[in-house]
Amino acid sequence: MEIKRSSGILMPVSSLPSKYGIGTIGKEAYKFIDFLVASGQKYWQMLPLGSTSYGDSPYQSFSTFAGNPYFVDLEMLISDGLLLKKEVESYSWGDDEENVDYGIIYENRFKVLRVAAKRGIEKYEGPFKAFVRKNKDWVKNYALFMALKKHFGEVSWTEWPDEDIRLHKDKACKKYQKELKEDVEFFEFVQFLFFKQWKQLKAYARKNRIEIIGDLPIYVALDSADVWAEAGWFQLDEENTPVAVAGVPPDYFSADGQLWGNPLYDWDKMKKDGYGWWIRRVEGAFMLYDVLRIDHFRGFESYWSVPYGEKTARKGKWVKGPGMDLVGLLAERFADKAFIAEDLGFMTPEVKKLQQDSGFPGMKVLEFAFDSREESDYLPHTYGKHCICYTGTHDNSPIALWRYEADKADVALAVEYLGINEKEGFNWGFIRGGMSSVAELFVAQMQDYLELGKGYRINIPGTLGGNWTWRMKKGAASAKLAKKIARIVKIYGRSQAKKSKKK
Repeated sequence: MEIKRSSGILMPVSSLPSKYGIGTIGKEAYKFIDFLVASGQKYWQMLPLGSTSYGDSPYQSFSTFAGNPYFVDLEMLISDGLLLKKEVESYSWGDDEENVDYGIIYENRFKVLRVAAKRGIEKYEGPFKAFVRKNKDWVKNYALFMALKKHFGEVSWTEWPDEDIRLHKDKACKKYQKELKEDVEFFEFVQFLFFKQWKQLKAYARKNRIEIIGDLPIYVALDSADVWAEAGWFQLDEENTPVAVAGVPPDYFSADGQLWGNPLYDWDKMKKDGYGWWIRRVEGAFMLYDVLRIDHFRGFESYWSVPYGEKTARKGKWVKGPGMDLVGLLAERFADKAFIAEDLGFMTPEVKKLQQDSGFPGMKVLEFAFDSREESDYLPHTYGKHCICYTGTHDNSPIALWRYEADKADVALAVEYLGINEKEGFNWGFIRGGMSSVAELFVAQMQDYLELGKGYRINIPGTLGGNWTWRMKKGAASAKLAKKIARIVKIYGRSQAKKSKKK
């Protein structure tokens, strides 16, 4: 499916303003859709919406299908009669409006949600049971997995002392399903709440002609219901311990490479099954999103395999992936859907060919374009139309920070190439460079429109701690800013959305 000339904003749900510590899919998400409409945008790009684990990364989730309980909006639960305002306000949610305190959220969010569940399971008995039946292929495993983690002190499933349940044996699953019934039902109900609220938000976006770009990590986390319940699809030994794990070799971001630690797929088994697991996974993603950005797309051609137990990614090796065998199947089966191939990193002729053969547009990152030593194919004059231009991704610094971190000669080249002047401002000259390109879609981080620099980066790859915390101040997405963005969108022929219909 073709993406028409348009623009969008990259804004994590967690970064939305909120009284309760972290952005949610409540009223501030609706307000952000209104802001996108007023700004002339067509797309809201998000980070993965999954339930996060240790390190708080949305790319390491407890389930590829489940929604993040943190994103369930508490004010909507108050309106629904499942919570009292005084109950919610009796807990601390942190006192920093610009950063998420995940420690506090972890301690208090589930306490409040349990109160809501006690009231809601009976109130929504029919719809709740229908949701579980419809999503039984994933929600039952996820809920049991989360209940078991609680039961075993939150350690990884690979460390559970009961070998039978660690190996997901049927008899053990039935035993714990019965013993942990109350917790299992709670985790199922939280998913019911998430998807109930998400469905309402998605309908509001659709009414306003705003489409959601979602991010699909190529790998799933080792400590996830996906690997625990369906270990056969991964490169694990007889004890379900990884043989090798995922990462990337030394690169622009890290001299040691990045050791992600995700289990690798057993592509031979998946092929014999017709890639059924992947089809189910992509179907689940399109329940949430309109457009799917496949993170680390190059891993379909060749992936970096690191022996399990290594401390860095240096001693890995490239191994051939499924290539067009899988990618072509997905493109054909989901021909009415739009994909984006995240084709950044170590590119080879084979990876470039796979991206071209897939028909999926690749990515062009402006912050990678200005290399004073050699010409880059990220410079806008080199683009073909079938690509997506970004100022930077969540793994990059905001423009205002890049300006001071990058080599001075590279910054000078950007100023010269883009014709940036003091009156316009550095950020807006950068944005103009992407907006005016021939790329089908232009996406900027929200921080770039807000001209935020140091302290406002979403993630530094290869680091643990201090990432994924940025929150936008309430009122920052102003009518004045929307008008300014809408003007440049209109000048460069990217305006798509109509006026918002208020609720």
